Amino acid sequence: MSMRTLPLLFLNLGGEMLYILDQRLRAQNIPGDKARKDEWTEVDRKRVMNDIISTMFNQKFMDELFKPQELYSKKALRTVYDRLAHASIMRLNQASMDKLYDLMTMAFKYQVLLCPRPKDVLLVTLNHLDAIKGLIQDSPTILHQVDKTFRQLTDIYGGLSAGEFQLIRQTLLIFFQDLHIRVSIFLKDKVQNSSGRFVLPVSGPVPWGTEVPGLIRYSVNRPVETHMSAASKNLASRTQESIVPNPLAKEELNLLARLIGGMEIQKPSGPEPGFRLNLFTTDEEEEQAALTRPEELSYEVINIQATQDQQTNQELVRIMGEFEITDQSRQSTSKGDDWLAMMDEL
Repeated sequence: MSMRTLPLLFLNLGGEMLYILDQRLRAQNIPGDKARKDEWTEVDRKRVMNDIISTMFNQKFMDELFKPQELYSKKALRTVYDRLAHASIMRLNQASMDKLYDLMTMAFKYQVLLCPRPKDVLLVTLNHLDAIKGLIQDSPTILHQVDKTFRQLTDIYGGLSAGEFQLIRQTLLIFFQDLHIRVSIFLKDKVQNSSGRFVLPVSGPVPWGTEVPGLIRYSVNRPVETHMSAASKNLASRTQESIVPNPLAKEELNLLARLIGGMEIQKPSGPEPGFRLNLFTTDEEEEQAALTRPEELSYEVINIQATQDQQTNQELVRIMGEFEITDQSRQSTSKGDDWLAMMDEL
């Protein structure tokens, strides 16, 4: 598993979220002079985009995000995007948030599958950043935040080898492999079948620098080794360790605090109510979707008690000491909760 996958996953899913929300808000726009207090206007749309993007590209958060680390659980990431989507005046019911996350994940999964070569995952990420910049053209301060992330991205990933990008792509596909959610536009365009699996073309040009499949080259015959070298034994040992469940897996959610340290959420002041956004056609359709949501697609945040391993506790104390944490954060018992508690401070 690649330790450089998390930033690409986070930025691309975030880009898809912003695109979907922007399109939905534009569809519900009402001219400012005709809108009621509970209806969306262009000013509201811009405010939502600015607030979410400013929160998403907080510099200290980005610095932590780009540190080499493993991917986090689907539930933890799902809850982070839930908090990001609500970083402004917009409010989504559970069913609408579920639909939003489904669209985000399936759209990016399809883009990863279509990449002709592993390094193209970086190009997809840069395209998402360009689209995000288009949403905040009137906000130079937030544009500066996104530009700094753009430079971080090119500095870190620009020099990676093809093999490293292949490992990143494999890590992304492992993350998405159990997600087969049907999306109406994909079904309509026949790029997804009724089981939710994508239909990938096998024709067309091959990636730049590669050859058309079909030519087989045989290597010189070599004697078969009947013993295992020390390097092979070490590799097998590491492979076996990766298969055995991690005894500290229950603390996965606790370490998510490393990503959100130092973020400061600007909450609306005063009694201003949040505007509700429905990603379904009607309220009845939204309610029905909530009732029929499959159990395996539930992303409820769970609280997991950390183990009492002394070495692990010392590591957690060290990590916690690196950040300024509120009393509410100290009471959190899950990695996702710690991340979200700090997200609340944005």
